[in-house]
Amino acid sequence: LRLKPLAARLGFARTDRLIRWGEEVGKKAVFDCRMCGQCILHSTGMTCPMTCPKNLRNGPCGGVRANGHCEVIPEMRCVWVEAFERSRRMPRYGDEMLLLQPPVNRRLEGSSAWVNMLTGADKAPPPGWVQTTDIPVLPAAEKK
Repeated sequence: LRLKPLAARLGFARTDRLIRWGEEVGKKAVFDCRMCGQCILHSTGMTCPMTCPKNLRNGPCGGVRANGHCEVIPEMRCVWVEAFERSRRMPRYGDEMLLLQPPVNRRLEGSSAWVNMLTGADKAPPPGWVQTTDIPVLPAAEKK
C-alpha cells in the first residue's frame, strides 16, 4: 500500500487508466483473468473464479462431475476443483480458500483490481449485500 499516496496524487481514475491495460494483459495471459475488479486469485490457488461458467465465487456448484469436470462445459475441469487443489499447495494464503466471499460488485467490472484495492472499493459489499458477520446464527429468542 506504499503506492497509495502516489496514486492519490495522480488521482485514482487516472491511475486506473494508466495501469489497467498492463494488469489486464498480464493477468489475462497468466490466469485467464476476467477483470472483475475484485481479484481474489491469492485466495483461490491463483485460479480465477470468474472463469467458472456460473461465475461462482464461493466454491463449486452441485453439478461437479465425478471426474472433477464442469456440468456446464463437460470437457472443462471444474474451476473450483483446480482452485482447491492449488490452494492446498500455497502455505501462505491457502486457508483463505475457506473464507466466504461477497458477490462480485458488477459496477467494478473492467476496472483495475489493484486500484480498487488501494481505494478499498474491492472490500465494499455490493448494494443489498449483508455481511455474514451481521447475520445472527441463532435468532435472539434462542440465545438464552
